[in-house]
Amino acid sequence: MAIRATRTSKEALRRLPTPARPIVDAGDVRVPEGYEVEAVLVGLSMPTGMKAADDGTLFVLEGGATWPTRPGLPPRILRMDPSGNLEVFAEESFGGPRGIDVRGNEIFVSLKGGHYTRIVKYDLTTRERTVLVDQLPEGGWHEPGGPVFGPDGLMYFGQGSVSLNGVVEPHGLTVDVAKHPNAHDVPGQDVKLTGNNVWSDNPTASYPYPAETGAFKPYGVPAQKGEVVKGELWCNSCVMRSQPDGTEPELLAWGVRNPWGMTFSDDGDLYVADLCMEEKGSRPVGEDPGRVWRIDKAREPHGSVETPDWYGFPDYCGDGLPVWHEKHLAKKGPITGAPPLPLIEDPPPLAGPAVYLNEPHTGNGKIRFDRTEGFGYRGKMFLAQFGSYYPLNTMREEHANKGFNVVAVDLENPGEPEIFMSNRVPGPASAHPGNGGLERPVDVEFGPDGESLYVLDFGLHAITERYIWAYGHTGVLWRVTRKR
Repeated sequence: MAIRATRTSKEALRRLPTPARPIVDAGDVRVPEGYEVEAVLVGLSMPTGMKAADDGTLFVLEGGATWPTRPGLPPRILRMDPSGNLEVFAEESFGGPRGIDVRGNEIFVSLKGGHYTRIVKYDLTTRERTVLVDQLPEGGWHEPGGPVFGPDGLMYFGQGSVSLNGVVEPHGLTVDVAKHPNAHDVPGQDVKLTGNNVWSDNPTASYPYPAETGAFKPYGVPAQKGEVVKGELWCNSCVMRSQPDGTEPELLAWGVRNPWGMTFSDDGDLYVADLCMEEKGSRPVGEDPGRVWRIDKAREPHGSVETPDWYGFPDYCGDGLPVWHEKHLAKKGPITGAPPLPLIEDPPPLAGPAVYLNEPHTGNGKIRFDRTEGFGYRGKMFLAQFGSYYPLNTMREEHANKGFNVVAVDLENPGEPEIFMSNRVPGPASAHPGNGGLERPVDVEFGPDGESLYVLDFGLHAITERYIWAYGHTGVLWRVTRKR
């Protein structure tokens, strides 16, 4: 398939035909001394993930018009060869591709869907498409994670929660209760419910009557105290693995709110980047840190995991404290200062702790370890920080400019991370007219040469107290190289 792509100059990048992002300028981006940054591709539409093949081919995913945006834009898989030639490898269905891995002559792609997330495989020669997984319950707010292949040759993947903070509400933006009235979270183990339900305005009623909703229930269905919801293999807020063809699925963990970033380290451990709960809706949670988990069950032989680990969602924050702890009281909510109530009675043991915690609302994106010698950060974990959704999911002004950068983390000493790539002024470039730097880093990937780091920038994402607007043709692929 053809795509219109032309080579351009630094001067032309300061006069782009996209009013929402008219300037892309590597000079506005800060990287450590001894490194340099350049824009490789501009004009991407809602890019969500990427993967480099061993031969230097780079695959880039465009999410399409899943987010509120006009005009409608198709979800696509782009392929750029080592010479820089770009093509549309495939178009996908809404809500679009989210994660990708390359294995031999095949690519494996996760796709956000309506009711269920899918994982598909493409043959790189014939472009034949095969659906491998189509049973991950979705229809809501959060994303699929992976797929990534482990050193054992198995495929690892996950799915975020349907709900924002444990109970389905119309505040969830992409939870369309008219289109998906039965969407709800599914636990990975049997859970007994407390019967603590949440009230919210009912947009499906002809008059603004409130609706009562319980955990692990569709919108408007209350839970009863002592009611048991059966755990299922195909749950959400989960991390799973299977054979490369999708057979022999195994649940490793659940209670991971949004396992958006997944990667393996040199020593074979699986790490998952997870996002904080939000200070909005009828069960708001304040000051929940972002986190990275090590999924210890991934170390166990395939087929031997009888009981998955539980990582706390929806009742525990990333720091291991319950959502009703005074540290996590919300500033804004139905009753100011009222703590969220527990949803699960006698919950499973809490897995963890997190191997890394970062500030609330930095917006954890995807992660990658430097596994080479050439780039200079061997063993460090690079994390794309998408940036805050202030004032949509937090009303705290101190979070307005959190994230919007890439950090390098030493997990042996994960105190203060190194800010590896950022704008010269805090926040997204669009917050500072005339600035052409980063908007929202979403993914990081090391080139096969071992001396370059690709950073995928989602593009302009305007936020208000009620809405998100994503702007097509504003995404950028950056490359950072080590000077020689």
